[in-house]
Amino acid sequence: MITKSGGEYPYLMEAFGPIPAYLFSWTSLIVMKPSSFAIICLSFSEYVCAPFYSGCKPPVTVVKCLAAAAILFITTVNALSVRLGSYVQNFFTAAKLVIVAIIIISGLVLLAQGNTKNFENSFEGTKVSVGSITLAFYNGLWAYDGWNQLNYITEELRNPFRNLPLAIVIGIPLVTVCYILMNIAYFTVMTPTELLQSQAVAVTFGDRVLYPAAWVVPLFVAFSTIGAANGTCFTAGRLIYVAGREGHMLKVLSYISVRRLTPAPAIIFYGIIATIYIIPGDINSLVNYFSFAAWLFYGMTILGLIVMRFTRKDLERPIKVPIFIPILVTLIAVFLVLAPIISKPAWEYLYCVVFILSGLIFYFLFVYYKFGWAQKISSKYQQKAHCATLPHLSCFHPHFLMTGSHMDSRFHLLFRGHKVLFPLCRLWVYPQSPLFL
Repeated sequence: MITKSGGEYPYLMEAFGPIPAYLFSWTSLIVMKPSSFAIICLSFSEYVCAPFYSGCKPPVTVVKCLAAAAILFITTVNALSVRLGSYVQNFFTAAKLVIVAIIIISGLVLLAQGNTKNFENSFEGTKVSVGSITLAFYNGLWAYDGWNQLNYITEELRNPFRNLPLAIVIGIPLVTVCYILMNIAYFTVMTPTELLQSQAVAVTFGDRVLYPAAWVVPLFVAFSTIGAANGTCFTAGRLIYVAGREGHMLKVLSYISVRRLTPAPAIIFYGIIATIYIIPGDINSLVNYFSFAAWLFYGMTILGLIVMRFTRKDLERPIKVPIFIPILVTLIAVFLVLAPIISKPAWEYLYCVVFILSGLIFYFLFVYYKFGWAQKISSKYQQKAHCATLPHLSCFHPHFLMTGSHMDSRFHLLFRGHKVLFPLCRLWVYPQSPLFL
């Protein structure tokens, strides 16, 4: 329906106007996207460290330093070249498919041999409170949070009216089936308690099933997570670019390299924020706060679809779902946002809401009223950003639109001549990995 890049951003802009769209970009660029990037790189680091610290937890400093190195590597690759990022992604995607196949096949073999003990009384000892169920949903849905990633690069897709729905219809069910089969495989050799206590679930699975080739699992899982982080960096850079283009962020973030055709300033900014999140954060707390903010805006976006059914009847809708589906998803989003606050209030949720609303201060100062003194501050920091990140300003263009005709999209590189395989790009850019849940 809307062919602009930026994920939820253009939908919120079209349905509710600039303020909700700005708050989404503000929260996404400062909280949701960088924390997602940090979580995946922390997961990568834990899997890499696990074989070297058998039987004990890796030192926190080592884990965080390795995660920061992963962020630096991915940011550099995506800032340098779309083609290089494509090659890196292709390699890691192949590794992801290999390890997924190994774990699923091993699990199905064990299941056929009668290893079903851990499926008996599966919910014994679990809590049934509303808050516990919601937090469980947060952790479960985190693994599927890549379902909307293609919408962040709609402008770079060839024939999005056809290919985007095709990728969604085939890609999401395919990923869902893989995730479910992998979790079934885990339970063939681990009890729920053992699974929760494991620092790296797939490594534990490999140690028990694939010995003496158990080293294969942490290696390929590390490849999988670094590939997921690479896809996240690619799409998040485009959101920052679009927000800068619309005037909702520093204009320098909307610049792209004329020579390399990458939104380098946006990607570098994203990498810096993600690195900051690694310093104090751990995976579980980051997932909870990420999910709270994410589902707040998911609900607003789906509500926007309902609103536009009545306010924007003129928009072309290649696919039109029954209205009860967006209504149901909106109600689920409301439940996921309110339930943990009502059942188990925590100051952190209030801090999250206050931070989101604090974006209004910057919106009215720098975007809406454009006070002279505010513009001077903005220009000052923008010039510093130029000096720090763009030493050769002539290499960057501020109004160069990243469309299919201007940029050789990674999807074009990967699936050129293979229209049947295009839906697999949904698996290709899925940012979250099921292997560490």
